[in-house]
Amino acid sequence: MPKTLPQLFTDFPLPCPSRIPDVELAGIAIDSRAVKPGYLFVAMKGGTADGHDYIQKAIDNGAVAVVGEKDLSGLSVPYVRLENTRRSLTWLAGAFYEGPGRRLTVIGVTGTDGKTTTTNLLYKILLAADIKAGMISTVNAVIGGEVLDTGFHVTTPDAHDVQRYLAKMVEAGLTHVVLETTSHGWSQYRVDACEFDIGIVTNITHEHMNEHGSYENYRAAKARLFSSLEITLPKPQGNPRLAVINRDDAKSFDYLNDIIKVNKVNYGLGEDANVRAVDIEYSPSGIHFAAQSRDFRVDVTSKLVGAYNVSNCLAALTAAVYGLGIQPDVAAQGIAALEGIPGRMERVDMGQNFTAIVDFAHTPNALKVTLKAARAMIPPLLAGEGLGVRESPRVICVFGSAGLRDKEKRRMMAEVSAESADLTILTAEDPRTESLEGILEEMAAGAKSRGGTEGDTFWRVADRGEAIHFALKLARPGDIVLSCGKGHEQSMCFGTREFLWDDRTAMRAALSELLGIDGPEMPYLPTQDTEEKEWLKF
Repeated sequence: MPKTLPQLFTDFPLPCPSRIPDVELAGIAIDSRAVKPGYLFVAMKGGTADGHDYIQKAIDNGAVAVVGEKDLSGLSVPYVRLENTRRSLTWLAGAFYEGPGRRLTVIGVTGTDGKTTTTNLLYKILLAADIKAGMISTVNAVIGGEVLDTGFHVTTPDAHDVQRYLAKMVEAGLTHVVLETTSHGWSQYRVDACEFDIGIVTNITHEHMNEHGSYENYRAAKARLFSSLEITLPKPQGNPRLAVINRDDAKSFDYLNDIIKVNKVNYGLGEDANVRAVDIEYSPSGIHFAAQSRDFRVDVTSKLVGAYNVSNCLAALTAAVYGLGIQPDVAAQGIAALEGIPGRMERVDMGQNFTAIVDFAHTPNALKVTLKAARAMIPPLLAGEGLGVRESPRVICVFGSAGLRDKEKRRMMAEVSAESADLTILTAEDPRTESLEGILEEMAAGAKSRGGTEGDTFWRVADRGEAIHFALKLARPGDIVLSCGKGHEQSMCFGTREFLWDDRTAMRAALSELLGIDGPEMPYLPTQDTEEKEWLKF
């Protein structure tokens, strides 16, 4: 039902004017191009643009009121000045959609790596427990039978979109939601009005230093999930206010364990964890272990691979059992039901005699554990002469590092690959307005610092499609070829322009050409042009 502007400020927790103009609203937008008649336009300062410069365009498109943080006058519609419109947006949107977080049990998942996997695991557990649940991740939003794509260079959706998704869940009769939250989402206040009941962290490693300035700031942004548990209002259905933290993550555990003021429980592989994994078995087809605590022991089987996914499974199971009261065996059923996640250790099989995988690993730690998981997937027998293979299978890794982002991780990721992969191909990954040649030079220096030899153990191939094709041509029977960093994403940025790109499509295109069979065309990137100046203009 329509809301009036004063109604959005009824329980507004931030400073605001005492008198708010009485205007009826049909919606909220932060992009003037998305404004429709009857909308409230919220003007925010961004990294490259200032919404205040587009107020007149928003009015021309039908905005009936504007919220901003600059002293403005003479507008043809009511204007409300606030101290911080970005921080205010989440509360305005929450009020517009009638506080959907208060009518749902909200589970937040944060961390550097494993957020999406843990979110999907917990969602499957809720379904196994016959709980009407929805999910919002960086891959998609699932609301009943509706799946909305959020994978086009998106972190946590903008605050008004999050509240709109939550409202749709309430309307669909859902009772629970699992919400993946990023450091950007917390530092930009996108999820402050979500009313979290349970918070889960996977790990906090090196990432987004360009955004936060330091690891300490980055960690503090993630920690806002747990401090938010303290202010969640009482709900008719109850709210456990439980923090679930990773005992094995040395960088974050002590810090979080000290600052969390609500109930907390930890998980890990060590004996001192509240919920731990024992009797772990790894195979190319998945993992098996027993999860145990002082209260239960349950066998867990997952189609996911790698030691890091044991931790992700533990995180989801711990939250389900201790936060939501779900029986351990039901939680294990939910974990087993997850077939896989788009762009996360996703195999691409077109009949080749080696393994091709696309993964989202785009941080030093994620790349390290992904390469370790790939190494564990190589069947020991393949190295034996009984199968006619004279040389041991190798791990071949293709990846890049983004422009205008954390520069330190370029070197770090190349160092990891030089140490953990057999062969490395350095390539493009969203260079944006930076010189791709310069990015690759920084990465090459990192590889060399760990004993890499260019032309022998690592190569620079600027065009990502050609880099994938080159890696596949290097592959011998039994090898594993990994294309890392893009995963599920559907575009790549050169200059200021996004080009349609999917690593899985590129892998299939390269494989079909290699095998001489029908397959998709290689997506176009400007690096396919021979002259660098032709694509730098983008």
